[in-house]
Amino acid sequence: MEGVIFDIRHFSVHDGPGIRTTVFFKGCPLRCIWCHNPEGQEFDPQTYTRVNRLDGREFKVTGYAGKHVTADEVMEEIEKDIVFYEESGGGVTFSGGEPLARPVFLAELLERCNIAGIHTAVDTCGYADNEELQRIIPLTHLFLFDLKLAFNDDHEKFTAVSNKNILKNLKTVSSAGKEIIIRIPLVEDITDTQENLAGLRNIINELKGITRVELLPFHNIAQSKYRRFGRSGFQEQVERYDISKAVKIMDFFLESFPDVTIGG
Repeated sequence: MEGVIFDIRHFSVHDGPGIRTTVFFKGCPLRCIWCHNPEGQEFDPQTYTRVNRLDGREFKVTGYAGKHVTADEVMEEIEKDIVFYEESGGGVTFSGGEPLARPVFLAELLERCNIAGIHTAVDTCGYADNEELQRIIPLTHLFLFDLKLAFNDDHEKFTAVSNKNILKNLKTVSSAGKEIIIRIPLVEDITDTQENLAGLRNIINELKGITRVELLPFHNIAQSKYRRFGRSGFQEQVERYDISKAVKIMDFFLESFPDVTIGG
């Protein structure tokens, strides 16, 4: 069993409860213009060239984004942190990219984690085959579900895909009685409009199992990542999101939900 990942991050504290190991799957069906993990978008491993400077001299270095790994190799990394999961109530989070875009590999890893007694979380944009999702649901303790834009036209414009399948899958996870943390990116004049925020709140109000809403203010620290791949655009044009605006939006969601945070 083999898949493609671009990172494994140990001792993460922003991707679910406790101390966690986050496994980043490579490949995503969305193209959100504000994406801060461009190295996770393409499905195959990539190479890039970056320039390092030392004492007035330039050195070109080849970098790699993504590698093929076996389930055994990933589990070996995950199991290094078991003692920290036990002490902190943590576990493993599968993120990306989009982990549900590699459902067979994801299911294999989730099954192994369940056998080992490790808490599992899946961080997803929700764009996936519904039948594949239903295979994943029983193996997952927590879903970190990104909810970006309430209206389909906006979703297609800014992410390149429809949100109809995403909303269907969100309802499927909710109906299954799973714990869900909703994650909303805050992007100036795109996701933070009054109309969109009200639409998102209405969607969430109809669901069960929502334990928290996390507001994720946009940051532009991924500019260097885009330059590695010869890309530019949104990240260089937009400033970091104003935290005072995020606080007001938090108050808006607190009218309906008891647990709303800024950041993961």
